[in-house]
Amino acid sequence: MHLYLEIEIILTFVKVVVFISLGCDLEPQSNKPYLATSLQDFWGRRWNLMVPAILRPAVYAPMRRVSERKMSSGWALFPGILAAFIVSGLVHELLFFYLIREMPTGEVTLFFVLHGVCTAVELAVKKKTTVAQRWRLSPGVSRVLTVGFVFVTGGWLFTPQLKRSGVMERFTSEAVLLVEFIKR
Repeated sequence: MHLYLEIEIILTFVKVVVFISLGCDLEPQSNKPYLATSLQDFWGRRWNLMVPAILRPAVYAPMRRVSERKMSSGWALFPGILAAFIVSGLVHELLFFYLIREMPTGEVTLFFVLHGVCTAVELAVKKKTTVAQRWRLSPGVSRVLTVGFVFVTGGWLFTPQLKRSGVMERFTSEAVLLVEFIKR
């Protein structure tokens, strides 16, 4: 939640600055991720919309085309999904390295690999229409499960490196200093 709110506040600030200085509006970077009813919905349509817009044509589509040569087109989407999540994990490891100046631990990449595998499993289950019809969950339950899964795995694999480095505390203190500066 901390990361989501921080990103939303920063991007809202950037959006206002761009609108005031250039007179144009920026596209939103998220679409109420807390309302996601599946991992596919969360990662593909609700969280950080710029990333799927980049990874779909740059990683997913080429990997799917290559995979279609070796397997049926119905199953070729799975290597594409996994490749996109692996690339996202590696990019996040690089971002963390530049942010905290510590060697990557692999936890962040593992987070994305886990989510890629789970998203692929989710899609495989959805492809089995009889299973999907029998196990249809209410939107409220699927939202809690989806956001809960992201929250728990994020706390387990995504944020520990940030916590260990003290970067979260530094960001919080810098934000407080900025607010105090603006007040003065």
